[in-house]
Amino acid sequence: MVRILVVDDSLIMRNIVKNTFATMKVNFQCLEAENGKQALRTLESNEVSLVFLDWNMPGMDGMEFLKTVRAMPQYKTLPVVMVTSERGKFSVIEALQNGATDYIVKPVSEKIFKEKVQEILVLAR
Repeated sequence: MVRILVVDDSLIMRNIVKNTFATMKVNFQCLEAENGKQALRTLESNEVSLVFLDWNMPGMDGMEFLKTVRAMPQYKTLPVVMVTSERGKFSVIEALQNGATDYIVKPVSEKIFKEKVQEILVLAR
């Protein structure tokens, strides 16, 4: 089973990611967090296969979460996909340099989302 963690302050966005994933014929469980602090607590108590991460959130934003997770040896290889409205070239570069596995710009195209997830799941095996 693939256990995903969707980190976004928008319930609508968390549901979009969860519902899109559900159409992929993958046995999965979805965990949710509204910000980076909640996501860290969720990681501490659950084995997670894949993280979908928004950038702009209150409390602890996505970039701070990403840097924190990548500094922890047990999460160095955890796939983390930024799913964000940050479109700028430098934002993409910053995310990838800080350890993001991939980057998807909102609004999320279901086709692109599925393609990227399939690639990541194949690589994670």
